[in-house]
Amino acid sequence: RIYCMKGSTRMEILTVSATNEKLGMRLDSFLSETTDWTRSYAAKLCDDGKVFLNGQPCPKKYKVSDGDVFEIEVPEPEIIDAVPEKMDLNILYEDGELIVVNKPQGMVVHPAAGNMHGTLVNGILYHCNGELSGINGAIRPGIVHRIDKDTSGLLVVAKTNEAHLDLSEQWHSIKPDREYIALVHENIKEDEFTIDLPIGRSKTDRKKMSVTPDGRKAVTHVKVLERFSRYTLIKCTLDTGRTHQIRVHLSYYHHPIVGDPVYCGRKEEFNLSGQLLHAQTLGFIHPTKKEKMIFTSSLPDYFNRILEILRNR
Repeated sequence: RIYCMKGSTRMEILTVSATNEKLGMRLDSFLSETTDWTRSYAAKLCDDGKVFLNGQPCPKKYKVSDGDVFEIEVPEPEIIDAVPEKMDLNILYEDGELIVVNKPQGMVVHPAAGNMHGTLVNGILYHCNGELSGINGAIRPGIVHRIDKDTSGLLVVAKTNEAHLDLSEQWHSIKPDREYIALVHENIKEDEFTIDLPIGRSKTDRKKMSVTPDGRKAVTHVKVLERFSRYTLIKCTLDTGRTHQIRVHLSYYHHPIVGDPVYCGRKEEFNLSGQLLHAQTLGFIHPTKKEKMIFTSSLPDYFNRILEILRNR
């Protein structure tokens, strides 16, 4: 994946190799798998005639082949129109390129239909006086990656387009350090194991994700930290970043996360407002300093209270 300029137009160049596991994939799916775009956005680029193969617009249904080189015209960023709102943000690090923030449980990352206020983006826009990367458009300025509303922990937000492009490329190639702490149901016997199962949209409920043969590759490494009578505290390390990945994988493995309102389906005894899942560690290469940066975040008080209850039983 190469970024370049053709005149005043920003271009991305993607090459398909013979060893690529995505050979034969539809073009819109290939673009979604290879970039940080959604499939619908990739399909729109194809429909708008902005994806070229051999100098000609390429349809979204085209099946990618060995040696294909795609040139994509990337539209100019939209004007940011999410509303800045003053908030008490927990910022761990900030410079002219990026911000690392510790998001609390219950906070949505970016605005969406019916939920335009009170999100992390609203707060960051106020904090930065509106100076965020516009690559993801008007609703998701600066957002390189996301964590669920009811998952707490670390996120990096890009202030400049250059930082955003660099960080996005890292998320798809270098694999930044991402470690999560979770409390799951039942006692896990193995000390360490890996769940390597594809995840895609559920066929029965389009609002949910599921393990499905035609899904996108998803790899979660699990290490047991502490065992209780009916629960296990674990650390999850990600090789991929699929929607709801940890929640779906652990539910499929019959060890759903405690408090998960979507994928657990078990009685919850602690009166929680969301799943006990915390993004504890985040590491990446700084876009301009080119130095490895690693950040850690302590477990929230409500998470520690549950652990103390379990330890004292």
